[in-house]
Amino acid sequence: MSPRPAPVNVHSKVWLERDGHVALSAWRIALLEAVHETGSLAAGAAHLGVPYRTAWYKLRQIEEQLGLRLLDTHSGGPDGGHTTLTPEAIDIVRRFHRASRGFEDLVRERFESEFPELTS
Repeated sequence: MSPRPAPVNVHSKVWLERDGHVALSAWRIALLEAVHETGSLAAGAAHLGVPYRTAWYKLRQIEEQLGLRLLDTHSGGPDGGHTTLTPEAIDIVRRFHRASRGFEDLVRERFESEFPELTS
């Protein structure tokens, strides 16, 4: 008799698209949060382990898809420049978290009820 295989794990992701282009995703929200936490797009990109150019491009895509500005940049000054999220961007981050909260649990529960022989 062969040993019983390990159960499968259920994973899911949610993102928003407009005209076939990603507008928001968990990764893009993480990028916004990293910029917010570090005060810099370059530091936020480094925090996520992506090139600055990739982060810049993704932020421009979000702005284009949603039709709003996400970053306020302030250059120079005695303390150097910094970047903050616009109030609209902060609101989007909060609403994305609220809307997606519990989503993965719901999907996992559904698959566990439909495929108990695989998931337990």
